[in-house]
Amino acid sequence: MKRRFPLHGWIGLLLIAAFWTLNWVLPGLRTQWAFFPLWLGYALTVDALVFLRTDTSLLTRSWKKYLGLFLASSPVWWLFELANRRLQNWTYVGAEAFSPFLFGVWATLNFTTVIPAVFGSAELVRSYLRKPVKGPIIRPTKSVTIGFFLAGWMMLAAMAAWPKIFFPFVWISLYFIMEPVNIWLGRRSLVEWTKDGDWRPVVTLWLGVLLTAFFWEMWNFLSYPKWVYHVPWGDWLHVFEMPLLGYGGYLPFALELFALYHFLAGLFGGKKTEYVIETSGG
Repeated sequence: MKRRFPLHGWIGLLLIAAFWTLNWVLPGLRTQWAFFPLWLGYALTVDALVFLRTDTSLLTRSWKKYLGLFLASSPVWWLFELANRRLQNWTYVGAEAFSPFLFGVWATLNFTTVIPAVFGSAELVRSYLRKPVKGPIIRPTKSVTIGFFLAGWMMLAAMAAWPKIFFPFVWISLYFIMEPVNIWLGRRSLVEWTKDGDWRPVVTLWLGVLLTAFFWEMWNFLSYPKWVYHVPWGDWLHVFEMPLLGYGGYLPFALELFALYHFLAGLFGGKKTEYVIETSGG
């Protein structure tokens, strides 16, 4: 039976059409209220495309867990905002128009869309990757997990001590810390695949976040308020506001999102949830 494009996908497309237009056409402050519906539209559209291709998706598998992606997303991104207090790698042009409280309210709402967008895009990519992607075998041995954990803290310490040199570590250190924590706590981790040399989930997260990043940076370019970057090195060949090298930081960032989400899911009973990136199916 031929699957139809689901209703929530049409809603997503309407949201994109309306708020992309409003965000780029209207003068003055507008992105603070346009960002969330625009990215909700993206998340719903991508989810619908996944369902159209696979007969399953994040939203259709569980609307409650889908809502949980939004709830987990904001506190996760605030961790990076906290790190940026030290790094000063990005600022928000137009933020000065808001009180700190009001900026925090709008930011918290808009940050809720990060994880749903990335995970939805990753599932869309996965629908095209039918076979395992072979890569190095990484098993959750004692030496590997301890090595990862210590390396993560060393990267975090180096970043804090010498931010102008080691600022890229913000996009990878948390993965090295949280992946072993999830393994030790019996929560879901990427080594469930890499122990067999299957890197398909890693590749789907990488390609999914790059797809998301393209729209993040493109839609941000003509937004107001908007973010701009200030990096001590590698600040050349900009694609929209982002330096070209900066797109490389999205790759480990997606792994951090996966690890942080599954840590949080474990706190609420989803210790071994297969909700994100199902192990079964093509």
